[in-house]
Amino acid sequence: MPATPAGHNVPMPKEDHRTRVAAQRRDRMRRRLFESALQVVTRKGPAATSIDDVIQAAEVSRGTFYKYFEAPEQLFDALALEVANEIILMAEPAVLQSEDAAQRVATGMRLIIHLARSNPEVGGFLVRLGWPEMRKGAVLLDPLQRDLRRGMRQGRLLAMPMRLAVNIVSMTVLGAVHAMLEMRSPGAFAEQAVESALRALGIEGKEALRLATLELPPPQPVEGGLLGADSAARALRRRRDAAAR
Repeated sequence: MPATPAGHNVPMPKEDHRTRVAAQRRDRMRRRLFESALQVVTRKGPAATSIDDVIQAAEVSRGTFYKYFEAPEQLFDALALEVANEIILMAEPAVLQSEDAAQRVATGMRLIIHLARSNPEVGGFLVRLGWPEMRKGAVLLDPLQRDLRRGMRQGRLLAMPMRLAVNIVSMTVLGAVHAMLEMRSPGAFAEQAVESALRALGIEGKEALRLATLELPPPQPVEGGLLGADSAARALRRRRDAAAR
């Protein structure tokens, strides 16, 4: 095969271009359905949300919907994973600022609670559908399990089955979000909930309180994510406002 002359680019096959364009189109439509479903589910709840609700909000046809999802439940499962994963990605840079596994767990829990509270659509969605389950092999649980294992190895956290430790964290997060969205809870409710979870994980009283009330680093928005850049800023403002009360 003759060499390509210097300064000349090899032309890209037309098929590769079509494949790339088609993939981009699918990604845009999938996001459109996600955004519409998030709005509808938060307003009506998953049980009351139909395909018609989603396609009307997205302004697409029923046939278009079925090209991507077989049923609303499949869409909700995918959306729950997408939203939860994005929240984890927003919290992860702040979590990694500490070498202490217990502090990482506390920071991650607090950031997730404040992010969900700062965006009622997201918070309401997570409360109604719950956190994606461990058995789905979700990558979003990897950072939490990493820090829980590290904490157990270091003796900072009690040795216990990983499923139990993850349940303590996830149920505390969802319960705190629910309480802060649905009831009149004190401004420091998130920190109080995290302190209780840390105690259940084996951290003693004063240390649990210290970890639950440390200065919280700001979350980092995910570029092009569903939650948008404003969510991170709102979460930080709400936390600071709560601390000032």
